[in-house]
Amino acid sequence: MAQQLNLLVTGLNGIVGQALRPALEERYTVSALSRSGVDGLPGGRVFKADIADLDSLRPAFEGVDVVLNLAADGGIGSADGMDSGWDTMLRNNIVGTYNVLETARQAGVSRVILASSGATVNGYELEEPYSRLVSTGPVDLPTSWKMIDEYAEPKPVSIYGVTKLFGEDLGRYFALTTPLSVINLRISSCGREDRAGPGRARSIWVSYRDLQQLTIKCIEAPAEVKFDIFWAVSNNKLSYRDNTHAKEVLGYAPQDGVR
Repeated sequence: MAQQLNLLVTGLNGIVGQALRPALEERYTVSALSRSGVDGLPGGRVFKADIADLDSLRPAFEGVDVVLNLAADGGIGSADGMDSGWDTMLRNNIVGTYNVLETARQAGVSRVILASSGATVNGYELEEPYSRLVSTGPVDLPTSWKMIDEYAEPKPVSIYGVTKLFGEDLGRYFALTTPLSVINLRISSCGREDRAGPGRARSIWVSYRDLQQLTIKCIEAPAEVKFDIFWAVSNNKLSYRDNTHAKEVLGYAPQDGVR
């Protein structure tokens, strides 16, 4: 069944998309939607469109089973990072996410996976003991701390984080009011290289193969998983983002982590 599944990925050219692409192409029939196009896929599976323009999206969604929405502005691959301007994040992260969900609903797609972010809770890192867990300098590490699960109070400290929370609630709305299943994947630190950098990344890193595994498990989750939020983070010794829920619901079994 997995081999026959038609998967549409928005933002495949981005850092996360490139980290996921080999595993997705090995398992599914992948098509891509982006503003500039994608190399290495048959022409009939490459669609150029702006996710802020709903009408332009429809051809890409025909015959699609699952959509993986990675397109956004303000993440690690953006020129200004999380300091991108409000206008571009409104267009790409809020209007674009709505358009992807609405077009998926109209096309009869069964599930949309939205790339959310650790930016939804970055404010915890301003508080003890979490500030010590992500410190870039020498500190006395705490012996224990409360983990932050998917239903802890959000604490965004950037407009980017706010837009990702908005996307999660848009997904909840569509899951409650339409046949769509919507899964939000809070992706932690995933960089251009498949390794954890110094300092903060020791706590929030997710390896490529752990992210690939969890994304596949989201794509293939039972239909009863109508709506959910999962932390995409490896088993890091200093992690404060709790991946227990993904382990219990999806059978996520991280293979990596900074010890």
